[in-house]
Amino acid sequence: MQYIACCKTVNQLLLKVKRSEHSLMVSKALKILLAVPAIIVGLYPLTYFFVDRKFGLLQSKTAAVLTNTSWNIAFYTHIFSGGIALLIGWIQFNEKFRVKRLAWHRNIGKVYVTTALISSICSMYIALYATGGIVASSGFLLLGLTWFYSTYRAYTSIRKMDIKSHQKMMTYSYAACLAAVTLRIYLPLLVNAFHDFTTAYLIVAWLCWIPNLVVAYYITKRQQFVANDVLQ
Repeated sequence: MQYIACCKTVNQLLLKVKRSEHSLMVSKALKILLAVPAIIVGLYPLTYFFVDRKFGLLQSKTAAVLTNTSWNIAFYTHIFSGGIALLIGWIQFNEKFRVKRLAWHRNIGKVYVTTALISSICSMYIALYATGGIVASSGFLLLGLTWFYSTYRAYTSIRKMDIKSHQKMMTYSYAACLAAVTLRIYLPLLVNAFHDFTTAYLIVAWLCWIPNLVVAYYITKRQQFVANDVLQ
């Protein structure tokens, strides 16, 4: 009987280890999948130095908006600070890097929080000028609020040494940040589907970030499940 009980215990431990390994493999795959587009889109703002500014999303803006000084300041501050946040944010989710290069992790984190807060504030201002009116403006405004809130909460949590809450809110923060990536994936697909930019833009104003938060919720719950399962 003792032998059978011992076998059951070993099997349970092996099952927990396999679940943990599977979770790590999924996590690594997601990091690789997100790192490449994050780097590409993070570097995208540099394009404005080399080509005429009347391209991409700016093509839908009126002359009055494009010549508005306040809008221009907010827009360029948003894309460049947001680009930096997007470029460096994914590095922070590498556990080995966090452990071996803690000082780097903290310094990169400070840069991310600063640029994310600045970009999110600017995004809320330019959201008021979004193509498509109140529907699109509301979507981008809520995205900016979500990004700002989750980033600020992540910062205050780590100041209180609440690591679990910090990691959770940083996951939500970067999920909101990645809206810059998902927007550029969904928008051309929606334009092709509806053959109308405005309709596509109204949809993508919400689609570019809500599914990201759903994935972030799944990731945080999965991490908690694995942690609890291993400890049991």
